[in-house]
Amino acid sequence: MKVVVVGANHAGTAAINTILNEYPENQVTVFDQNSNISFLGCGMALWIGKQISSAQGLFYSSAEAMEEKGATVHMNTEVTEIDYENRVVHAKGADGTEYAEPYDKLILATGSRPIWPNLPGMDLENVQAVKQFQHAQEVIDKLESDKIQQVTVVGAGYIGVELAEAFVRNGRKTRLVDCADTCLSGYYDSDFCQRMADHMAAHGVEMCFGEKVLELQGENGAVKKVVTSKGTYDTDMVVFAIGFVPNSALGGEHLQLQRGAYLVDRTQKTSDPNVYAVGDCATIYNNAKERTDYIALATNAVRSGILAAHNACGTVLESPGVQGSNGISIWGLNMFSTGLTKQKAEAEGMDVLTTECTDWQKAAFMEHGNTKTTVRIVYRKDTRAIVGAQLVSDYDVSMGIHLFSLAIQQKLTIDQLKLLDLFFLPHFNQPYNYITMAALNAE
Repeated sequence: MKVVVVGANHAGTAAINTILNEYPENQVTVFDQNSNISFLGCGMALWIGKQISSAQGLFYSSAEAMEEKGATVHMNTEVTEIDYENRVVHAKGADGTEYAEPYDKLILATGSRPIWPNLPGMDLENVQAVKQFQHAQEVIDKLESDKIQQVTVVGAGYIGVELAEAFVRNGRKTRLVDCADTCLSGYYDSDFCQRMADHMAAHGVEMCFGEKVLELQGENGAVKKVVTSKGTYDTDMVVFAIGFVPNSALGGEHLQLQRGAYLVDRTQKTSDPNVYAVGDCATIYNNAKERTDYIALATNAVRSGILAAHNACGTVLESPGVQGSNGISIWGLNMFSTGLTKQKAEAEGMDVLTTECTDWQKAAFMEHGNTKTTVRIVYRKDTRAIVGAQLVSDYDVSMGIHLFSLAIQQKLTIDQLKLLDLFFLPHFNQPYNYITMAALNAE
């Protein structure tokens, strides 16, 4: 069987390697318009902020590694058209070489692209996007110049917040602008968001919330000012991190879309039975909302790539769905969430309650390395099922969010959590720990 994969970043890489490792009798051809494979964009801010010395560790695969396993890989090659009726992928390489590649099964892993607003001044020098390796490299190269002293980051989601920290660590005066009234509002309730905003301000980030960027102004071809709905700010670089949209143009009118992404079933199959879509270009089933959704995360991309590979090769596997689990660590303040916040649950039409607890992470008699942790659990009033959770601490409590992710997937109730067998050792937690106490405090 001939499998063609379009796109070779996280989802594509997972699909390609799964086929090559588990189904070596199949022929795999790969097209990617980039010059590199498997760049971990989550490490961009660490690189820019000099918390890691280079980008070398941010790649975990390559075209050469795939070719050694038997794949045919065409890098720097853009897929221009897909003939779905005759099952042929048409592509053109940077060197002008044209391809017409037939397929039995097609896996689309075309990812997403940064939202690029149509504002005056977007064509000025030092106005930057952030997603690919080349974007990060360009920013780092420009930071070698002492001409870049002030940086404005537009967008206060995860990427924007991480970049704001990175630019401060890099020695730049940094401003974070968002039209929302706080940061990270898509992931946490307002008081959690405010804690992060205060934390960032204390570390030198100028927070400009409730401000819409109207235009950029330049001097000698380079950006010099950001004009918002509330003021004008001097700047030497503007980085836009206002979100992503699915790359789904290749589907044309042939493949069904939802919210701009390829609509897929639990096996990653699109509306065409011979075509699968994975990663940021595809939908995914959200267990907390109990419906198909769009959640662009690298973890989702990898799982969906593995699923598509097995199903394309004849092994039927269905996704259990996802909860959108995520986390962030900024100057030692760690925040994690999964499922829905109270506000998001209510927007879905759910009648929900919350319960929470703040307590010492370790046993109170532990004299060193102890810190307080807050947990908030969101649960349905009717069924009592847990639909979301948030954690914040100076301590690494990241593993705790996995418990809540599984709880949502398995429809665990807040009452079942009350007497759940949780491990105790004074070095790590308390017998009456904050998770247990939050559950016991539930209405």
